[in-house]
Amino acid sequence: MAEQQNEKGISRIDSGSTHGWFVRGYRNGKTYSRLFSDRKCGGRDEAWQAALSYRDELYSNLEKIPSKPRERRMVYRDSRNTTGILGVSRTRKKDAQGRVSECYSVSWRPKPGQQKCTSFSIRKYGEKKAFDLAVSLRKQKLREIYGPSVIRRINQRARKKGEKSML
Repeated sequence: MAEQQNEKGISRIDSGSTHGWFVRGYRNGKTYSRLFSDRKCGGRDEAWQAALSYRDELYSNLEKIPSKPRERRMVYRDSRNTTGILGVSRTRKKDAQGRVSECYSVSWRPKPGQQKCTSFSIRKYGEKKAFDLAVSLRKQKLREIYGPSVIRRINQRARKKGEKSML
């Protein structure tokens, strides 16, 4: 029974009145699962065998389903944002000599799993110009990633909810 603990996609549930093996598989964001109860299968070892054969059949069937690429989603709000523009934040950086300087940082995700960022110095550009440069770059990157109508969609969504536009 030691090998039972290491089988992918199968886990043991012993909670309250539930005792059995739970099988899970995933494809395209959907979960496929089933519980094999010790009582209904005639014991712990029988439930294990049923779960194992179901898991093998499930994984075989899941491989036949064509994989869809994950859809990119647009994030419109974040309660932690203090500038009012998602992806733009006022930050402090420390240089090699240990001096602290303030800037506006801009971040974006050109591809899923990849993040890029840059910053605009407040000392170099001034508060307003550094912020405006950061917002402008953020808009440009959103257009490159999501297409030219993205800014319009963000503004429409904000108006619909009675909020101030983020861009």
